[in-house]
Amino acid sequence: MHAQTVAPTVIAPPAPKRLEDMRLPIVMMRDILLKTMFRKNVDMVSDVAHAVCLPTAVTQELIDMAREQRLLEATGTLNANSGNEMGYQLTDAGKARALDALAQSEYFGAMPVPLPVYSEQIKRQSIRDIQISRQQLTDAMGHLVLPDSLLGTLGPAVSAGRSILMYGPPGNGKSSISNGIRDAMGDKVYVPRAIEYAGQVITVYDPIVHSKAEAEIDDPNSLRRKRGFDRRYVRCDRPTVITGGELTLDMLDLVYNPTARTYQAPLQLKAAGGIFIVDDLGRQQEPPQALINRWIVPLEENRDILALQSGEKFETPFDTLVVFSTNFHPNEIFDQAALRRIFYKIKIDGPDQKNFLKIFSLVARKKGMPLDEPALVHLLKRKYPEIDNVYANYQPVFLIDQMIAICEFEGIPLQMTPDLIDRAWENMFVKDELIVK
Repeated sequence: MHAQTVAPTVIAPPAPKRLEDMRLPIVMMRDILLKTMFRKNVDMVSDVAHAVCLPTAVTQELIDMAREQRLLEATGTLNANSGNEMGYQLTDAGKARALDALAQSEYFGAMPVPLPVYSEQIKRQSIRDIQISRQQLTDAMGHLVLPDSLLGTLGPAVSAGRSILMYGPPGNGKSSISNGIRDAMGDKVYVPRAIEYAGQVITVYDPIVHSKAEAEIDDPNSLRRKRGFDRRYVRCDRPTVITGGELTLDMLDLVYNPTARTYQAPLQLKAAGGIFIVDDLGRQQEPPQALINRWIVPLEENRDILALQSGEKFETPFDTLVVFSTNFHPNEIFDQAALRRIFYKIKIDGPDQKNFLKIFSLVARKKGMPLDEPALVHLLKRKYPEIDNVYANYQPVFLIDQMIAICEFEGIPLQMTPDLIDRAWENMFVKDELIVK
């Protein structure tokens, strides 16, 4: 049994009850309604409500307003298949308005959430309200062999929801630990499909980044059909964004789509309420110092500053656990001012001999490789002294996979011998030698 999250249950965003609860420009809402009906060819109120992700009553208010402006008209027929709903269609003026609105912005579908309303929801589901227990972290890291002291350091860092820098030699599981942190967070958050600022639409929900917590339920008899939360949001697992050497500063800015005339949220906004993992820090095109400088305000003040095409800057909430992972020593890539901004610095070392043997045994059992005592003695007494007995977490998997490949090629049963250890070892390191051209 996995331990349950001890953080309070996330409060869902309440659905708007009236048009005035929306806090969006009225013309914007009307135009999105018209564009959606035009693009999706929907005419029943319930279908339109589903398309724009609003309650039926609020959608009806919008439709009534558009009718008063002669942009919509009733079709005059009740549809028996839709609970005797009245159908609506765009008038010629409505079609002209929809085309004009589409020329200004291709966005249609879910009504966006105003930035201040979204900020309120971020507070309800803050990553800083999560408390991770030792048991949760142990369960999430169950596939890794880690010293208790490391879990004792990681736990408070994760629970604080602040920035973490993991550093140490390559191949010791920094990336796996980052993923384990993600797995330890078992609760759900609400991700807006899009947010609105100054009349501009910024799309946030991204199926590549966000894992929807449950499928849409269309059973009319289902009690869950009447959702208790604002359907402009998607209920998701806490998001995790993982970037590596490909990360550039541009990826942390709004992305403008000149065709659709909308913006896409940057990575850190998509990661709100979750984790942003910057793997392999120091391998990016940008120097690590420049990347950290970009994060200074968000890390210290829990707010980020983004800019529109016009140059206008605005604040968004920054509610993200940032995990930096690097193979370099922090002093090599950061100045002291930058290091001060990172709240937890955790060194991830290779295993000692005891834990190395434990990992080796686990991997061998999992892969069906029988252990052989003379081969292990040869590995520990002959091979590892060549590299000053420096063990790494990746080495058991590497060596055993190599031996399996040799056995399969030679057509012999899986086995571990001193000779096979030597052949596997040769592929793990490249000798320094002069290449004559």
